[in-house]
Amino acid sequence: MATQQRQSTAKTENPRKPRGIFSLLIIGIIVVIAGYLIVRFVPEKPVDYEAIEDHFKYGSIGSEPVNGLPYWVWKVLPEMFPEKFPGEGGYASFGFIYEEGRDLPIGVSQRRVTGIDRVWLNCAVCHTGTLRKTKDSETRIISGMPANDFRLYLFIQFLREMALDNRFTSENVMTKIEEMGGNLDPIEKVAYRYFIVDRVRDALFELGQQLNFLDRQHPWGPGRVDTFNPYKAIQFNFPMDKLPEEELIGPADYPSIWNQRPREGMYLHWDGNNPSVQERNKSAALGAGVTPVTIDLERLKRIEDWLWDFKPPAYPEAIDPAKAAEGKQLYTQYCAQCHGMQEGDQYLFDTERFSRLGKVESITDIGTDPGRLNSYTELLSVNQNTLYVGYPWRFKNFRKTNGYANMPLDGLWLRAPYLHNGSVPTLRDLLEPVENRPKVFYRGYNVYDWKKVGFISDIAKEDGHEFFKFDTQVEGNSNAGHEGEAYGTFLSGMQKEAIVEYMKTF
Repeated sequence: MATQQRQSTAKTENPRKPRGIFSLLIIGIIVVIAGYLIVRFVPEKPVDYEAIEDHFKYGSIGSEPVNGLPYWVWKVLPEMFPEKFPGEGGYASFGFIYEEGRDLPIGVSQRRVTGIDRVWLNCAVCHTGTLRKTKDSETRIISGMPANDFRLYLFIQFLREMALDNRFTSENVMTKIEEMGGNLDPIEKVAYRYFIVDRVRDALFELGQQLNFLDRQHPWGPGRVDTFNPYKAIQFNFPMDKLPEEELIGPADYPSIWNQRPREGMYLHWDGNNPSVQERNKSAALGAGVTPVTIDLERLKRIEDWLWDFKPPAYPEAIDPAKAAEGKQLYTQYCAQCHGMQEGDQYLFDTERFSRLGKVESITDIGTDPGRLNSYTELLSVNQNTLYVGYPWRFKNFRKTNGYANMPLDGLWLRAPYLHNGSVPTLRDLLEPVENRPKVFYRGYNVYDWKKVGFISDIAKEDGHEFFKFDTQVEGNSNAGHEGEAYGTFLSGMQKEAIVEYMKTF
């Protein structure tokens, strides 16, 4: 009887051991899978660069998580839709600058988000330019310079069109990725085929709806951006269909970003709407696709620290010292109080000595095109000052002004065309009364005009590449203002040439 009980007990106990081991095995597998998924999808992994200038050109500031394109979508679009690009060469036809050996252009960064590589814009896309000494010279790339050939308006319109193209499907994208040798792992293949492409298309469609006011504007042309109307639409969901006509046209040139330390406390942006360099930087980052949640403060600060004392390159050609000395005297008389001046190898940002430097000049006095000023409103400034609520870096300095700020002119030779809206091609033209300034010229040609100081602007086409026809009669493009006795536009031709010679030293 006892033997039978022991056998019965053994029979009931033995099956439990395998089940217990099996349960532990299942739990272990689940833990391993969960750990893999966490490691695979949770951490964000930006591509970092040790050299600061490489970080400026290619490093992330946090634009990819919300607004970035998946890497392989970015890669296949030129192959799938070459006819939608404004010229040959893919993204380069929008003015994106490629360096030899680089997969992505300057101004486009990469970050792994939820297990997928995404790319989008950083500071350098708007603040890196090019020039050629002659038509046959190699292209020189200059960091901190305005992006003189970046055609943002066309790039945005291209993205809006993508959402409406019936060929932009998961199946077609996957086919093209495979043709291009895309190295997607199994999880990425599933994600691209069943989720990613559809979500990108939906996001681009929403972007197109938000920015449909662009269809009421004239193309901005290369080197220009409507800074604040897209800001209204994307950041604050303003009803853009109800936007007053006087607010609609606000394109302006990209600024240079050298020597930020002495600019702290000056009124920044073209209309002088904020005296804080840090707030200006964070605001500009929002324009590049960063959000208040995704902003990468650590990586943005690397750029800020570098730009604090980053100097512009010197004018590379010979300067006539006697002529420049004569020009310096005239510049001191007519220009220095508003713009500071060069002394030897130093630019003087002395706001005590130059009483109007960094201050706002009333539109009634300066007389330049009012479009950019009118596009920035009191209502927008109030909304901007609500951004980053709850953080130490909350915006609090934005304000509406009545004119345009008097900018320092360091690196002036690389900041053509001139005036806030880029409506005057060269410095020599700017010293003329408005009736003598070019009424029509071409933008986007990067061969330099060493005599007049600016870019050659009378060439419409070269080697199949068409340049942008800039018509000063188009709304927002006026080249009026900054003229009269106070601005030196009635000096003799030789005196004006002397001033230009001196300004080559900046």
